[in-house]
Amino acid sequence: MMTGKDMSRTSNSTPILYDQIRQVLFDAQRSVSHAVNTAMVYAYFEVGRLIVEDEQHGKVRAGYGEETLTALSEKLITEFGRGFSVRNLRNMRTFYMSFKNRQTLSAKLSWSHYTLLMRLENESAREFYLKEAEVENWSVRELDRQINSLLFERLALSKDKMQVKALGEQGQILESPHDLIKDPYVLEFLGLQEQAAYTEKELETALIDNLQSFLLELGKGFTFVARQKRMTLDAEHFYVDLVFYNRLIRSFVLIDLKIGKLKHQDLGQMQMYVNYFDREVRTKDEERTIGIILCHDKKETIARYTLPENNTQIFASKYKLYLPTEDELIREVDEVAKKLEGVE
Repeated sequence: MMTGKDMSRTSNSTPILYDQIRQVLFDAQRSVSHAVNTAMVYAYFEVGRLIVEDEQHGKVRAGYGEETLTALSEKLITEFGRGFSVRNLRNMRTFYMSFKNRQTLSAKLSWSHYTLLMRLENESAREFYLKEAEVENWSVRELDRQINSLLFERLALSKDKMQVKALGEQGQILESPHDLIKDPYVLEFLGLQEQAAYTEKELETALIDNLQSFLLELGKGFTFVARQKRMTLDAEHFYVDLVFYNRLIRSFVLIDLKIGKLKHQDLGQMQMYVNYFDREVRTKDEERTIGIILCHDKKETIARYTLPENNTQIFASKYKLYLPTEDELIREVDEVAKKLEGVE
C-alpha cells in the first residue's frame, strides 16, 4: 500500500519526469524535421539536375523546356502534391544551375534559404550569404534582411578586387578593426521615420529596445556591455552612449550617437573615450579599444583631416533608417560588380 509520503514523492517527481520526457520528444521532432529538410533540399537539387540535363539533350526542339515542365508538373502534382508546380520546378532548375556542386550545399539551410540565395546573380554575393547564413545560423527572415540591406555590398565597397573575391569565398573574416566597420549601418528595424524629429536619447532607446536586431547589424562577435557608461575625469562626468565587446578581435567597441552632422569635436571626444578605455579598462591581453561615431550626416573631409593618417581606432559611419531604394541597390551592386571584373 502506497503511503502519503510515497504519494507526495511521486507527485513531486512527476513534473520533473514530464519535462525530461518532453525535452526528449522535442529534440526528436527537431532531428526529424532537420533530416526531412536536408533530404528535401538534396532531392530538389537532383530534380533540378535531371531537368537541366534532359533539356540539354532536347534543346534543338523549340519550346522543349516549357512543354516538358508543364507536362512534368501535372504528373508530379497528381502523385506528390502541389509542391511541384511549374514555378517550383523552375526554381529547382535554377537551384541546380546556381550551385551545381552538391558538396557546396549546407545541411543547415532550408529550401526557403536557398530560394532567397538563388535570386542573387552575383556569384560572390551568393557564396558570401550562404556561408554567413550557415555560420551565423541566420533565419530565413534574417537572411532576407541582410540581402535587402546590401550587407555584402557594404562590406565590399571598402575593399579591393582580391579582397572582394575573398569575401565571397570565405565570408566575413575579422582580422582588424577595419573589418568590422560598416558604412552605412542600416537601422530600418527601429521604425523611425527619416524626416521625423527625434533626439539622440530617443535613438539610443530605440537601439536598446531592438538590441537583438542591432547586434545582428553590428555583425559577428558582438556582445552588449553597457549603456551611458560613465567615466570621471577631474571631477567631471562623461558618458559613452553604448559600449560593446567584440570577442573575435578582443576589443571594446564604443559607440557615440549623433543625429546631426559630424563635427571635429565629436571625433576629439571619441578619442578621449578610447584613450580612457585603453588606459583604465582594457587588460593586457586585449586589443586596443575601437570607437565608432554613428551619425546621420558624415563629412568625409572633416573625418580625414581630424583623424591621423594611420588611424586604426576611431571611425565615423553613417546610419540609415531605411533599406536601400531600387536606385541605390542598382548603384551599389554595379559598383561591386566592377571591382570583380577581370578577377579569376
